[in-house]
Amino acid sequence: MNVLILRTKTIFSAGLTIGLYLLTFVGHAQALTISGEVSKPLTLQSADLKAMTHTDVTAKDRDGKDHTYSGVPLVDLLKQAGATLGSELRGENLTKYVVIKAIDGYEIVFALAEIDPEFATRTIILADTVDGGPLAQGVGPYRVVVPGEKKPARWIREVKSIDVRFAK
Repeated sequence: MNVLILRTKTIFSAGLTIGLYLLTFVGHAQALTISGEVSKPLTLQSADLKAMTHTDVTAKDRDGKDHTYSGVPLVDLLKQAGATLGSELRGENLTKYVVIKAIDGYEIVFALAEIDPEFATRTIILADTVDGGPLAQGVGPYRVVVPGEKKPARWIREVKSIDVRFAK
């Protein structure tokens, strides 16, 4: 009887530990942080991003087919965090860049001017849906989509953070 109770407690304890780990991991994957050279660092949850105005872009993915992605323009997220944009993006502020990190450690870089509509003609988005449905597991919950790039190497998957930095 004591052995059965001990085994049950061990199994329950292991299950609880795994459950808490998965809850922590999934919860962390849903949060997006924006930090660095911004006046209002942010931590946004999935509900925060879903409530923001979305933009649709159609672009070719690695499969060579056009897909329609929907998400928040990267510039809108940076504005909300208080990044230097628009008429303030001049002089030394033009040396600022954005590092976007994925859960697996993959990182990409954009010059801040590449994201600002006063400098660039394309809209880079943080997508949360593709072709009307959620992003696939291993791609979402968030993915950067960069229309017009010849290679989707900066279409980073499983985005977890955005960091604005000075090149100097």
